[in-house]
Amino acid sequence: MPGRRRAREYALQALYAVDLSGKNAAAALNAVWASGIDSKDTPPTEEEIEFAGRLVHGVAASLESLDAAIEKASVNWRLGRMPVVDRNILRIGAWELGNRKDIPVSVSINEAIELAKRFGGAESRAFVNGILDRIAAEVGRGGRKGRG
Repeated sequence: MPGRRRAREYALQALYAVDLSGKNAAAALNAVWASGIDSKDTPPTEEEIEFAGRLVHGVAASLESLDAAIEKASVNWRLGRMPVVDRNILRIGAWELGNRKDIPVSVSINEAIELAKRFGGAESRAFVNGILDRIAAEVGRGGRKGRG
């Protein structure tokens, strides 16, 4: 679903800005829309704007619990030591896993992996996959613990 993929990219950009600058979620999203990101492509659709907004505001409202879940699922990695991009991809994925039951687990995890491939480092893909798989198990939506 390319529209939601682009919306996740917009959300990642806004959350990255929040993480680095301390901006609030609404200001960060407004900056994303004002910056003309993807100007070589079509402007964001209403669906992309709405979905990105849900992601950003959902993550911002649940930041403490998301960060706790990520730290619990990440063996030997404190949140502050994680690359900013990976940390925010994990926040988006964890929020989706816990709050968007209408999105299949495999879609949430695969979309996070795609973000990690595009914006993260060499190890980001496997790192994001492993942590989100553990979080999916913790929230009762599959994952390794749920497999026999």
